[in-house]
Amino acid sequence: MRKVEYKDLARLAGEEVGVSDWVEVSQDRVNRFAEATGDFQWIHVDVDRAEREIGGTIAHGYLTVSLIPLLGDSLMEVQGVERALNYGSDKVRFVNVVKVGKRVRMRTRLLAVDAKAGGLQVKAENTIEIEGEAKPACIAEAITLYLPAA
Repeated sequence: MRKVEYKDLARLAGEEVGVSDWVEVSQDRVNRFAEATGDFQWIHVDVDRAEREIGGTIAHGYLTVSLIPLLGDSLMEVQGVERALNYGSDKVRFVNVVKVGKRVRMRTRLLAVDAKAGGLQVKAENTIEIEGEAKPACIAEAITLYLPAA
């Protein structure tokens, strides 16, 4: 894990900050996401039908995006902050499906670091890769607002 002081964040703009550990996308994780969101489309939760018609179940696109905080926890720790807030997302593109049972990891590059609302707004490009596949699952620009410790 890369440890970065708040005051040094701006120097990282344009740099890759790291690659996370692999995380398995299990059917249990997909089912729990379906329960939380109410998205029970058969391609995600009907194992028998999905096996017959498309070769197996696939993860929700938004489940893939929701893994960004989990995957990012092992990449970078910003020290000297009171809190970090999810400020939103810009571009989010789903370029490949994640088949249940596959593992994913995230590669993160900081695109920009700008002063905002008494803190630093960091825009990061997060590429969620699928083990053994050339095309990533998702590329998402996430924005975090870091507020300095008093």
